[in-house]
Amino acid sequence: MKNKLNHNWELTNLFSILAFLMLSSFLLTACHKSYDEKKQEEKASRAELEREDSLALKIATVPTLDCLPLFIGVEDSLFLQNGLDVHLKQRGAQIDCDTLVRGKHVEGFVSDLIRTERLKKEGIALRYITATGSYWQLYTNRIARIKELKQLSDKMIAMTRFSVTDYLADYAIDSAKPKYDVYKIQINDPRTRIKMILNNEMDAALFTEPQATTARIHGNPMLMDSRDKNVHMGVIAFREKALTGKRRQQQLKTFIKVYNMAVDSINKNGFLHYASIISKYTGADVKTIKALPQMKFSHVTPPRAHDIAIAKRY
Repeated sequence: MKNKLNHNWELTNLFSILAFLMLSSFLLTACHKSYDEKKQEEKASRAELEREDSLALKIATVPTLDCLPLFIGVEDSLFLQNGLDVHLKQRGAQIDCDTLVRGKHVEGFVSDLIRTERLKKEGIALRYITATGSYWQLYTNRIARIKELKQLSDKMIAMTRFSVTDYLADYAIDSAKPKYDVYKIQINDPRTRIKMILNNEMDAALFTEPQATTARIHGNPMLMDSRDKNVHMGVIAFREKALTGKRRQQQLKTFIKVYNMAVDSINKNGFLHYASIISKYTGADVKTIKALPQMKFSHVTPPRAHDIAIAKRY
């Protein structure tokens, strides 16, 4: 009887072990299958995102107000409502947008004529879609007590090389002829430039909006405005090779249509209506947005030959 009980116990244990092993094998197979399926799904998802991105109209932007029609076009779904998928590639500085253009990662970008003409000299064919009406102002640190341009002698100006801010810094220096050298310091991100002025780390800097308004409302003197010099350098440009084919041409037509719609909306509703969008994309605070000057945005209009000629000579 005892031997029989032992035999039955051994059989029971054996069946339990076999059941456990089978269950473990099943679970391991299921987990492995689940892991493989998950990796396949992730791979398929990435491929779909890449496909969508390749078909979309990709535009590089910077945290400045000249990009506002594009920000609104995306945030208010104006592009999508008109059958156009636009992907904005947000960058902190124009130099980073240039990198995207050189690498053919975007079809278009917001820039200035000094930069775009430089890219053209590198052999990159560009088509100017529209001037943006941007302007740039030279502000000095209120602590520096600089009242006129000639007092920039032995001072530092924050700007970006090979850009309209570089050109305007030279314009200011050449026109004032300070006694000593003026040091042009390359600070590419306009948000960093405004922080340096507010933190008393820079003597002067060149800004477009909304950073120019931030400098103004904090009591920093403005010594030069590009509009007074008849200089209008803001531009949106596209790579010529990116516009080949009927599909891209249709996308461009729709882009122009929506851009004009966004411009009309800005002019009608004002900046405060779009405060959340401006803040999201430029980092401007409410105080700055409320203090933005009255500005009228224009429909798509090619840049002036006069400004292109200046940029080519610089």
